[in-house]
Amino acid sequence: MAGTFVGSDALRETLWTIDGVGVVVAAALLTMKYQRLGNDLVAAGFLTFLAGESLLLAGNAAGLQASVPSYAGGIALWAAGLVMVSAQATFALWMRLTAFVAAALFTVSVLMILWGAPLLPTSSPLPALGYPFLVLTFIGWIWTLLKAER
Repeated sequence: MAGTFVGSDALRETLWTIDGVGVVVAAALLTMKYQRLGNDLVAAGFLTFLAGESLLLAGNAAGLQASVPSYAGGIALWAAGLVMVSAQATFALWMRLTAFVAAALFTVSVLMILWGAPLLPTSSPLPALGYPFLVLTFIGWIWTLLKAER
């Protein structure tokens, strides 16, 4: 997420690529974990999130403006994945609520892009308002995983 706050295009794209690869790997591992636990909806949600992040990665090298089509597709899949992961009571309620808020904000952003609004991945208030809720959801997922290992 640090790439959102830097001014250099090359540095932003590099940071987003590093971040994106980490998210793809984490989502793949979470898919496997929840599939093995028999929680198919959560596993499918993480897999859907992984697909969305892959679309975002594909657009990084194109630059900010040219990445908008893959960005819209990616955050649409993020939204779907967040809803799927949070539809069951696998995670704490606060995590599920932050995921639903992020999903709603990303869905509105996608619709705005599809309807012609000149939004970039760095635009504010949307889609930027969705990122803090996404990060809070990530923190919750990490906390849940670390708590389970103790």
